[in-house]
Amino acid sequence: PPAHARRPLGRRLSTGLAAFDTLLPIARGQRIGIFAGSGVGKSSLLADLARGVEADRVVLVLIGERGREVGEFIHNTLGPEAMARTVAVVATSDESPLIKRRAAWMGMAVAEAFRDAGHHVLLLVDSLTRFAEAHREVALTAGEPPSLRAYPPSTAALIAGLAERAGPGAGDQGDITAVFTVLVAGSDMEEPVADITRGILDGHVILDRSIAERGRFPAIDLRRSVSRSLPGIATDEENALIAAARGHVAVYEEALPMIQTGLYVAGSDPRIDRAIAVYPALDALAAAKSASVADSFAMLRAALAPAGSD
Repeated sequence: PPAHARRPLGRRLSTGLAAFDTLLPIARGQRIGIFAGSGVGKSSLLADLARGVEADRVVLVLIGERGREVGEFIHNTLGPEAMARTVAVVATSDESPLIKRRAAWMGMAVAEAFRDAGHHVLLLVDSLTRFAEAHREVALTAGEPPSLRAYPPSTAALIAGLAERAGPGAGDQGDITAVFTVLVAGSDMEEPVADITRGILDGHVILDRSIAERGRFPAIDLRRSVSRSLPGIATDEENALIAAARGHVAVYEEALPMIQTGLYVAGSDPRIDRAIAVYPALDALAAAKSASVADSFAMLRAALAPAGSD
């Protein structure tokens, strides 16, 4: 629909994941990106969202995936309950770049058809990077000049054109809430596809390899991840809790080298003392499942309790 006719973002969606129900909320019609390297738990997080996010229909687009993993992801990771409301569009890694590009467009067209019928659609695209790589191969073959990292200049318009088709509808239409994954080689958030996508979407969730290596999944870097639906979809009390939690995480991570080397002495800085007291509970919250948004905020209040009113 035309930009001037679209509704603003809708209400907060329950996701079944405490981190997304509190610190990184997803609103109806929002478009977020999940930025991760390979083997950091991106597919598992997508499956959790497919099972947990409130939606009438789910459209799953898999681009450039290994053929062996497609059936396993659909039948085992997602399971029959999630697949009952899901349409899957797949272009495996051995398909031509033309097919890979068209898979993304076809998945979006399916989501738009459900939206036009009044449904709320959850669109999951894995991954936007392989979509851009397929376009790069086609565009360079057609004679378009290469730019940064050989991506053609049309890449930004291609990604924007796809992402802008998702979002809130107009009039009697439903909404498309979209989650796009971006593969970041070597955790380089400044590479072209990641940089372009971050500026287009309504939030970004960064999965960190060091967090995954210590066994916490989903490996969300709470400090670097942002949801642009805040502060609008949260109450003043909820925003205060979110700000306090983010502040404690930032203070703890800044002081972590001193803590690990034994250079920090308890009592030297009240802010660091409070951060040390609450950080284990906040870290556990990032991996916790939840029954509802209210339940998630109850967990957040309990995690912040050792820090007192500050």
